[in-house]
Amino acid sequence: MQALAWTTRPRRPGYAGNSLYNVAPDVAVTSAQVDDMPSTTDALGTSQRLAIAGAGIFTAASGVMDAASAPDVARFIVSACALAFLAALVGESVEQIGERLGPGPTGLLQSSIGNLPELLVAIFALRSGLTTVVQAALVGSVLGTLLLVLGAAFLSGGLRHGDQMFRPEAPRMLVTLLTLAVGAALVPTLAARLDTPAVHHTAALSDLTAIILLVVYIASIPFWLRGGPDQYQTSAGTSAPQSATAPALAAERQPLRVTGPVLAAEGEPLMRSPTQTAAGGWSLSTAITVLAAAGVASGFVSDWFVSSLIPATRSLGISPVFTGLVIVAIASNAVENAAGIRFAWKARPDLAISTTLNSPLQITLFLMPVLVLVSPIIGPAHLTLVFPPLLVAALALGVVVVGVVVYDGEYSWLEGVALIALYVIIATAFWWG
Repeated sequence: MQALAWTTRPRRPGYAGNSLYNVAPDVAVTSAQVDDMPSTTDALGTSQRLAIAGAGIFTAASGVMDAASAPDVARFIVSACALAFLAALVGESVEQIGERLGPGPTGLLQSSIGNLPELLVAIFALRSGLTTVVQAALVGSVLGTLLLVLGAAFLSGGLRHGDQMFRPEAPRMLVTLLTLAVGAALVPTLAARLDTPAVHHTAALSDLTAIILLVVYIASIPFWLRGGPDQYQTSAGTSAPQSATAPALAAERQPLRVTGPVLAAEGEPLMRSPTQTAAGGWSLSTAITVLAAAGVASGFVSDWFVSSLIPATRSLGISPVFTGLVIVAIASNAVENAAGIRFAWKARPDLAISTTLNSPLQITLFLMPVLVLVSPIIGPAHLTLVFPPLLVAALALGVVVVGVVVYDGEYSWLEGVALIALYVIIATAFWWG
C-alpha cells in the first residue's frame, strides 16, 4: 500500500492511485489490489447519496430560515450542518475529477479547491470584521486535524486492529514541512509579543511571510507531482524498511488468486479517459456540475452562517475565540477529514495518516497566506499573523506532539486517546475567551 502525499482525500474503492488494476484470469495479485478493484455498486454510493441529500436539505433549510428571520441559534446550527455536508460534497467532487488526472495533480487540485467552504466562511467573516474568529478558525482547523481527527483515527484503528505500523517517510516529510510552515507563520507573533523593532510593522511582516509561504507552496508542487517521498523508494527499487513496517506490509502483499473478466497484467496502469466511468464513479460532467453547485451553495451558506454567528454565540454564552477554534473549524473541516478515520478503521494506516496530515499543511502553506493577502481588499481590518499567545502555544504544542507520535512508524489506541485529550484540554482553555 503506497502512502499518499499532498492528497487529502484517498482514492475511491475501484482505483489505486489513478490507475485501474486489471489482471489476467488466475494471475496472483496482492490483497491490497483486490481491496481496490471495482465493485458492483451503483454510480452513486451510499455515502455520496447521503452527502448530496444532506447538503441539499440543510442548504434549503438554511436559506428558508434566513429569509424568515428565524432565531439566530437555529439558523446558526442549521447553516453549520449545511457547511459540513457541502465540505464533504466539494471534496468528493474534487476527488472524482482528480481520478482523470492522477494522484499528484489531484493533490494540487484538492489543496486549491478542497478547502473552498472554509475559505468562503473566512472571507465573509473578514468582510464583517471578525478577524479574531478567522485567526482562531485557522488555528482550530490545524489543531482539530492534528489532534482530534488523527487521535480518532488512532483510537478507531488501534481498538479494532491493535497496534498499527506504517511507512514513516511520507508522514515525516509532511510533519517537517508543517513544522517549518507553522514556525514561519508564528514569527510575526514573536516579533510583536517580544517588543522588537518590528512591532510597528507587523502588517508588512505578515504580508511578507504570507508571500514566502506561498512561494514555498508553489516550489513544492513539482516534488509532490513526482510522487513526494515515495519517489525515492520507487526509484531505488526498494520498499519500506523491514523494521516496524514489515509485518503489516507483508500481510498487505500476500498473494491471492482471483478470477473474472480482466484485461492487463499487474503493474500496468490503465488511465481513464475524461469520458470514461466505472462502477462507483461519476462522469466528468457530473463531477464538475456537482462541484459548481456545491461551490455556489457554499457561498450562500457561508454568508448565512457568518450573519448568525455572533448573535447566536452571544445567546449561547460562547466566546468568539472558542467559536472560531472549535465550532467554525469543525463545521467547515471535520467531515472532510473523516476519510482518515475510515481508513484507520479499515487497517490502512498509511492512507489514514497521510490524508490527515495533508490538510493542516494545506492550511498553513496555502489558505492562511491567501487570506492574509486578500484581507485588506475584502474587509475593514487587515488579517495579520499576530496571534494571541495561548493560540501560538497550542499550535506549536500540537505540531510537536504529532511529530513525536508519527516518527517511529507505529501507533496505538492509547496514543489516540492522548491526542484527543490534549485537544479537549486546549479547547476548554478557550471556552472563556
